[in-house]
Amino acid sequence: MTVAVIIASLGRPQTLLELVEDLGRQTRPADRIILSVTDSADLPEGIENLAGVEVVFGPKGLCAQRNTALDLLGEGHELIMFLDDDYVPSRFTVERAVRLMTDHPEIAGATGHLLLDGIGGAGISIAEARQALAEYDSGGVPPLIPYRDLAGLYGCNMIFRTRCIAGLRFDERLVLYGWQEDFDFASRAAERGRIVKTFSFAGVHRGIKSGRVSGFRFGYSQVANPLYLARKGTMTPRDAARLAMRNFFANHARAFRPEPWVDRAGRLRGNWFALLDLMTGRISPERILRLSPPPGRSQQKRRANRRES
Repeated sequence: MTVAVIIASLGRPQTLLELVEDLGRQTRPADRIILSVTDSADLPEGIENLAGVEVVFGPKGLCAQRNTALDLLGEGHELIMFLDDDYVPSRFTVERAVRLMTDHPEIAGATGHLLLDGIGGAGISIAEARQALAEYDSGGVPPLIPYRDLAGLYGCNMIFRTRCIAGLRFDERLVLYGWQEDFDFASRAAERGRIVKTFSFAGVHRGIKSGRVSGFRFGYSQVANPLYLARKGTMTPRDAARLAMRNFFANHARAFRPEPWVDRAGRLRGNWFALLDLMTGRISPERILRLSPPPGRSQQKRRANRRES
């Protein structure tokens, strides 16, 4: 089966280069790699000259960038894999993902096993990720079977059967970081086949913090996006409320001792702003494009000092 890999990236050329290098070391190379970026500053120098690598330019936003690549790709390949630019694959990732989809034609989409995930911490270095994967790759072959069915997939590493996503596109109302875009897309593909977790292929999600949206905007999306998906019908109202409230309470619980890599204060302000918009009927995912983050305490203090001087 033929497979294309789509990578959307913004402002992380070195990270993107490292992923393309790792894809070049696959035991079964992808037939096509498409890098979807907003301008040349997103690209490491000369990467577009590598064999099998194509570059497409389009509007900013994870959903928009993935859709730009899908429009270019068409339906000429049987499988499409989406990888985050800070994902580090095992050498066997493409080979084993293709094997899984070949052997199990009932699967519409799958997400693999993460040896490490830096999204909940400060992030994982490329050296640490590659060391973990070298140890993993020296072991035995995992079962090339689905592990369990899911309602959605983890967007840092997803593979889909092209015929099961024919005509589908990522919802561009989920702007910028596109939080929960993976769940929404996979839940629509689930109408055409199984959506599964598997241990067949593996990697590391580094969870790099650069290139992400502000804490305020992300906090707004933590409330607005699940509620939007509930209204749309791709997430149950119960799951949407649980997800929004879990983040709301987590931001409050950690507000007084925030992690250095998380803007908890900004997320809190975004959460509350979204709740206010919910009460006034103005809440929507794309509203974050029109909102300016309110000043935090440090900004207020600097302004007060300037006025006093």
